[in-house]
Amino acid sequence: MFDMKEYLDEYVGSSTRRKTLYYEYVNGLSSTGMQSKHGFEGQINACWTHKMTCQEIDIIRSSGFPIAIIHGRDDVVAQLYNARRLAERLHPAAKMVELHGAHLVSHERPHEVNMALIDLINASKSNVNMKEWSKLPERESESPMSVSNIGDNKAVVLVTLYSLLVKIQLSFLFFMGFFLMFFGHMRNITRILKPVRVLSVES
Repeated sequence: MFDMKEYLDEYVGSSTRRKTLYYEYVNGLSSTGMQSKHGFEGQINACWTHKMTCQEIDIIRSSGFPIAIIHGRDDVVAQLYNARRLAERLHPAAKMVELHGAHLVSHERPHEVNMALIDLINASKSNVNMKEWSKLPERESESPMSVSNIGDNKAVVLVTLYSLLVKIQLSFLFFMGFFLMFFGHMRNITRILKPVRVLSVES
Protein backbone atom coordinates (compact mmCIF):
# COMPACT_ATOMS: atom_id res chain seq x y z
CA MET A 1 0.00 0.00 0.00
CA PHE A 2 1.23 3.47 -0.90
CA ASP A 3 2.09 5.65 2.12
CA MET A 4 1.62 9.34 1.27
CA LYS A 5 3.27 10.62 4.47
CA GLU A 6 6.36 8.51 3.82
CA TYR A 7 6.43 9.70 0.20
CA LEU A 8 6.21 13.41 1.19
CA ASP A 9 8.78 13.08 4.02
CA GLU A 10 11.31 11.37 1.76
CA TYR A 11 14.44 13.46 1.11
CA VAL A 12 15.09 14.58 -2.45
CA GLY A 13 18.49 16.23 -2.40
CA SER A 14 18.87 18.39 0.71
CA SER A 15 15.15 18.86 1.40
CA THR A 16 12.05 16.71 1.83
CA ARG A 17 9.63 16.33 -1.04
CA ARG A 18 6.95 18.06 1.08
CA LYS A 19 9.09 21.23 1.51
CA THR A 20 10.08 21.25 -2.16
CA LEU A 21 6.45 20.99 -3.31
CA TYR A 22 5.36 23.61 -0.78
CA TYR A 23 7.99 26.14 -1.90
CA GLU A 24 7.18 25.51 -5.56
CA TYR A 25 3.49 26.13 -4.81
CA VAL A 26 4.14 29.34 -2.82
CA ASN A 27 6.63 30.65 -5.39
CA GLY A 28 4.17 29.89 -8.18
CA LEU A 29 1.43 31.85 -6.42
CA SER A 30 3.78 34.71 -5.57
CA SER A 31 5.11 35.07 -9.10
CA THR A 32 1.81 34.80 -10.96
CA GLY A 33 -0.47 36.59 -8.51
CA MET A 34 -4.15 36.64 -9.35
CA GLN A 35 -5.56 34.69 -12.24
CA SER A 36 -5.07 36.40 -15.59
CA LYS A 37 -7.92 38.09 -17.42
CA HIS A 38 -7.73 35.45 -20.16
CA GLY A 39 -7.96 32.64 -17.59
CA PHE A 40 -11.02 34.21 -15.96
CA GLU A 41 -12.72 34.73 -19.32
CA GLY A 42 -11.90 31.14 -20.25
CA GLN A 43 -13.52 29.87 -17.06
CA ILE A 44 -16.67 31.90 -17.67
CA ASN A 45 -16.82 30.64 -21.25
CA ALA A 46 -16.40 27.04 -20.05
CA CYS A 47 -19.16 27.45 -17.46
CA TRP A 48 -21.64 28.77 -20.02
CA THR A 49 -20.80 26.78 -23.13
CA HIS A 50 -19.32 23.45 -22.01
CA LYS A 51 -21.45 20.50 -23.04
CA MET A 52 -20.40 16.92 -23.61
CA THR A 53 -22.09 14.98 -26.35
CA CYS A 54 -23.31 11.41 -25.83
CA GLN A 55 -20.56 10.27 -28.18
CA GLU A 56 -17.87 11.95 -26.03
CA ILE A 57 -19.34 10.37 -22.87
CA ASP A 58 -19.32 6.95 -24.60
CA ILE A 59 -15.67 7.38 -25.63
CA ILE A 60 -14.63 8.23 -22.06
CA ARG A 61 -16.73 5.44 -20.56
CA SER A 62 -15.41 2.78 -22.93
CA SER A 63 -11.75 3.89 -22.75
CA GLY A 64 -10.95 1.14 -20.24
CA PHE A 65 -9.60 3.22 -17.36
CA PRO A 66 -11.33 3.91 -14.03
CA ILE A 67 -12.60 7.40 -13.23
CA ALA A 68 -13.00 9.01 -9.80
CA ILE A 69 -15.48 11.86 -9.44
CA ILE A 70 -14.51 13.57 -6.17
CA HIS A 71 -17.02 16.09 -4.90
CA GLY A 72 -17.87 18.03 -1.74
CA ARG A 73 -21.34 17.40 -0.33
CA ASP A 74 -21.78 21.06 0.63
CA ASP A 75 -20.68 22.57 -2.68
CA VAL A 76 -23.19 25.25 -3.68
CA VAL A 77 -21.30 26.40 -6.78
CA ALA A 78 -21.20 23.02 -8.54
CA GLN A 79 -23.95 21.06 -6.85
CA LEU A 80 -23.59 17.43 -5.83
CA TYR A 81 -26.53 16.50 -8.06
CA ASN A 82 -24.47 17.32 -11.17
CA ALA A 83 -21.53 15.15 -10.03
CA ARG A 84 -23.86 12.24 -9.32
CA ARG A 85 -25.49 12.64 -12.72
CA LEU A 86 -22.06 12.62 -14.40
CA ALA A 87 -21.09 9.47 -12.45
CA GLU A 88 -24.31 7.80 -13.63
CA ARG A 89 -23.60 8.75 -17.23
CA LEU A 90 -20.06 7.35 -16.98
CA HIS A 91 -21.19 4.11 -15.29
CA PRO A 92 -19.55 1.59 -14.87
CA ALA A 93 -16.20 3.37 -15.32
CA ALA A 94 -16.87 6.07 -12.72
CA LYS A 95 -16.76 5.88 -8.96
CA MET A 96 -18.50 8.64 -7.00
CA VAL A 97 -16.51 9.86 -3.99
CA GLU A 98 -18.57 12.20 -1.79
CA LEU A 99 -16.64 14.04 0.92
CA HIS A 100 -17.60 16.45 3.69
CA GLY A 101 -16.58 19.75 2.16
CA ALA A 102 -17.60 22.44 -0.27
CA HIS A 103 -16.24 23.82 -3.56
CA LEU A 104 -12.58 23.60 -2.47
CA VAL A 105 -12.85 20.07 -1.13
CA SER A 106 -9.22 19.34 -2.10
CA HIS A 107 -8.11 22.05 0.37
CA GLU A 108 -10.68 21.21 3.04
CA ARG A 109 -10.16 17.43 2.97
CA PRO A 110 -6.69 16.89 1.46
CA HIS A 111 -6.10 13.53 3.14
CA GLU A 112 -9.39 12.04 1.90
CA VAL A 113 -8.85 13.43 -1.61
CA ASN A 114 -5.33 12.00 -1.70
CA MET A 115 -6.60 8.60 -0.51
CA ALA A 116 -9.25 8.62 -3.26
CA LEU A 117 -6.58 9.45 -5.85
CA ILE A 118 -4.32 6.69 -4.52
CA ASP A 119 -7.25 4.25 -4.83
CA LEU A 120 -7.70 5.42 -8.42
CA ILE A 121 -4.00 4.92 -9.22
CA ASN A 122 -3.99 1.45 -7.63
CA ALA A 123 -7.14 0.49 -9.53
CA SER A 124 -5.55 1.66 -12.79
CA LYS A 125 -2.40 -0.35 -12.13
CA SER A 126 -4.26 -3.54 -11.18
CA ASN A 127 -6.72 -3.38 -14.12
CA VAL A 128 -9.66 -3.70 -11.74
CA ASN A 129 -13.04 -4.80 -13.09
CA MET A 130 -15.07 -1.66 -13.79
CA LYS A 131 -18.20 -3.04 -12.09
CA GLU A 132 -16.19 -3.62 -8.91
CA TRP A 133 -14.69 -0.12 -9.15
CA SER A 134 -17.96 1.70 -9.64
CA LYS A 135 -19.93 2.12 -6.44
CA LEU A 136 -22.57 4.70 -7.16
CA PRO A 137 -24.64 6.13 -4.29
CA GLU A 138 -28.36 5.52 -4.11
CA ARG A 139 -30.13 7.41 -6.86
CA GLU A 140 -32.05 10.39 -5.56
CA SER A 141 -34.74 12.40 -7.23
CA GLU A 142 -34.42 13.07 -10.96
CA SER A 143 -34.25 16.81 -10.45
CA PRO A 144 -32.54 18.92 -7.78
CA MET A 145 -35.68 21.08 -7.66
CA SER A 146 -38.29 18.42 -6.86
CA VAL A 147 -41.31 19.66 -4.91
CA SER A 148 -40.84 17.16 -2.07
CA ASN A 149 -37.25 18.26 -1.51
CA ILE A 150 -38.24 21.92 -1.36
CA GLY A 151 -41.03 21.21 1.08
CA ASP A 152 -38.91 18.97 3.30
CA ASN A 153 -35.61 20.78 3.31
CA LYS A 154 -35.13 24.53 3.45
CA ALA A 155 -31.41 24.08 2.82
CA VAL A 156 -32.13 22.88 -0.72
CA VAL A 157 -34.06 26.08 -1.41
CA LEU A 158 -31.19 28.19 -0.07
CA VAL A 159 -28.63 26.25 -2.09
CA THR A 160 -30.73 26.63 -5.24
CA LEU A 161 -31.17 30.37 -4.66
CA TYR A 162 -27.45 30.78 -4.05
CA SER A 163 -26.68 28.86 -7.23
CA LEU A 164 -29.11 31.08 -9.13
CA LEU A 165 -27.47 34.21 -7.73
CA VAL A 166 -24.04 32.92 -8.78
CA LYS A 167 -25.35 32.35 -12.32
CA ILE A 168 -26.91 35.81 -12.41
CA GLN A 169 -23.61 37.31 -11.23
CA LEU A 170 -21.70 35.43 -13.94
CA SER A 171 -24.23 36.60 -16.54
CA PHE A 172 -23.83 40.18 -15.39
CA LEU A 173 -20.03 39.93 -15.56
CA PHE A 174 -20.21 38.36 -19.00
CA PHE A 175 -22.51 41.07 -20.42
CA MET A 176 -20.57 43.89 -18.74
CA GLY A 177 -17.34 42.51 -20.20
CA PHE A 178 -18.96 42.21 -23.62
CA PHE A 179 -20.33 45.77 -23.38
CA LEU A 180 -16.97 47.23 -22.33
CA MET A 181 -15.17 45.36 -25.09
CA PHE A 182 -17.75 46.53 -27.66
CA PHE A 183 -17.54 50.13 -26.39
CA GLY A 184 -13.72 50.05 -26.60
CA HIS A 185 -13.80 48.76 -30.17
CA MET A 186 -16.37 51.36 -31.23
CA ARG A 187 -14.29 54.16 -29.68
CA ASN A 188 -11.21 52.95 -31.58
CA ILE A 189 -13.18 52.75 -34.83
CA THR A 190 -14.52 56.31 -34.44
CA ARG A 191 -10.99 57.57 -33.77
CA ILE A 192 -9.76 55.91 -36.94
CA LEU A 193 -12.65 57.11 -39.10
CA LYS A 194 -12.80 60.64 -37.66
CA PRO A 195 -11.97 63.15 -40.40
CA VAL A 196 -8.80 65.15 -39.89
CA ARG A 197 -9.15 68.93 -40.02
CA VAL A 198 -6.80 70.62 -42.40
CA LEU A 199 -6.10 74.28 -41.73
CA SER A 200 -5.98 76.51 -44.73
CA VAL A 201 -2.72 78.31 -45.18
CA GLU A 202 -2.99 81.96 -46.15
CA SER A 203 -0.55 83.15 -48.77
